[in-house]
Amino acid sequence: MEFPDLGEHCSEKSCKRLDFLPMKCDACEEIFCKDHITYANHKCTSSYKKDVQVPVCPLCNIPIPIRRGEMPDIKVGEHIDRDCKSDPAQRKRKIFTNKCSKGGCKQKEMIRVTCDQCHLNYCLKHRHPLDHDCKTDNKPVSKSG
Repeated sequence: MEFPDLGEHCSEKSCKRLDFLPMKCDACEEIFCKDHITYANHKCTSSYKKDVQVPVCPLCNIPIPIRRGEMPDIKVGEHIDRDCKSDPAQRKRKIFTNKCSKGGCKQKEMIRVTCDQCHLNYCLKHRHPLDHDCKTDNKPVSKSG
């Protein structure tokens, strides 16, 4: 004896199985059997609404929050460069971060070399006021001048 009103048919075109415990897809809201309920198995066109994945840092295993439309690889890379607390990430960080303020000079130093008069950072080659064309408020460039 059949029960024609009991259960529903699977919405997958290749299946159409009469399922007595049908499930509704939470993205496209169609009815599927147990074999086709996953987004991949029924090729759900609305899966992007629900299938949100949070990338995890491979070094410290902390989830990295991203906004919709952002590339997860870029955000994980930024996390490793800036915020990651693991040993390999901290060893990778650059020591030479103090860039010279002299135009055209790309030299970087481990420590800040600040000019006493203009208070800008310079490399060892341009650290003296005469070497970087120091702009001061009509004060003498050197004590003797």
